Amino acid sequence: MGDLVSPHGSSHLRPLLLEGAALEAERQRALGLPKIRVSSRERGDIIMLGIGGFTPLEGFMSEADWRGVCDGMRLASGLFWPIPITLSTDSATAATFHTGQDIALVDPDDGHVLGTMKVTEKYSINKAHECVTIFKTADLQHPGVKMVMEQGDVNLAGPLKVLSQGGFPEKYGDLFKTPAQTRRLFESLGWWRIAAFQTRNPMHRSHEYLAKVAIETCDGVLVHSLLGALKAGDIPAEVRTRAISALAEHYFVPSTIVQAGYPLDMRYAGPREALLHALFRQNYGCSHQIVGRDHAGVGSYYGPFDAHHIFDEIPAGSLQTQPLKIDVSFWCYRCGGMASGRTCPHGDADRLQVSGTQLRKSLSTGEPVPAEFSRPEVLEILREYYAGLAESQPANPNPAKQPAR
Repeated sequence: MGDLVSPHGSSHLRPLLLEGAALEAERQRALGLPKIRVSSRERGDIIMLGIGGFTPLEGFMSEADWRGVCDGMRLASGLFWPIPITLSTDSATAATFHTGQDIALVDPDDGHVLGTMKVTEKYSINKAHECVTIFKTADLQHPGVKMVMEQGDVNLAGPLKVLSQGGFPEKYGDLFKTPAQTRRLFESLGWWRIAAFQTRNPMHRSHEYLAKVAIETCDGVLVHSLLGALKAGDIPAEVRTRAISALAEHYFVPSTIVQAGYPLDMRYAGPREALLHALFRQNYGCSHQIVGRDHAGVGSYYGPFDAHHIFDEIPAGSLQTQPLKIDVSFWCYRCGGMASGRTCPHGDADRLQVSGTQLRKSLSTGEPVPAEFSRPEVLEILREYYAGLAESQPANPNPAKQPAR
């Protein structure tokens, strides 16, 4: 037995979500404040700040913090931080605010107040510089680059008071867990070596293999599902959750795997996002993070093991949560099971690459799925989901005319 890792840069979690009388009073005060409608990404960041997932941040970053994070992965205080956590608006709106003023931040979908912020700084940034340093590209086809280039021209910095969890507890129930809740869960299970498994997809056989490798050396695995905005074609969290539960029930030893969800959108920042994932998993109580092939990547912007290498490039002591680096995994017909490049001596002709992209494509088109790709209990749930999608597609209102005979 031992102790859970400490929160990042702090001896304790620092959630910014108000409670009780203070919460009600601030909600009433927010009604009279000027308002900014935040983006989906900013909403997720506000909620993470609220629940302590971004401990020890106290709000959105200043220009010095932004510059330090972009150029050296350090806040102005010197604390390690790999990706900017910023709030933007257009220049006309920013001009109506003055430093020291309080503003309300409202949900982009329903307009309810997520939090209040005291504006301590207004500053413009070089968006292309942020993209090149964080994403290693300024290509607008990259979804993270597109997000940054489309945000407002001015960043606002200041401390937050968070007033809402954005409906995530109501929508996702027990799946949505705060860092304090996962820490209590780990302690109740007697776990102190915990590996986080990052996912925005159901777990196929390769994912199952990664989790089981981690269980060999850790007390358990936290399957940590992204609950924020996804790419088109990704599978919704409620379907993912059912599929992962079926996998855990039938193919894992009881009490070696638990699920939780967190409220962020993907940034698709590859290696830098792998570091951010490890940082907030430290706040959730995880001692390790599984890092497989192309972690948090998109397209061909990053090398398959860039997210492995970046953990060797940051200064020692930057993070307590350490990577579990695992090679490309696949099904080997000669080995008769899942393997990786470090354990299988056979060639490509004997290997089946287990691809989530190919799995989704096969399911969406009704093609057969090899048994080596996914467990039957998981496939049953996914086929039901895709069948429902097909049934909900409207018929073509303007079918092509038949040629005259």
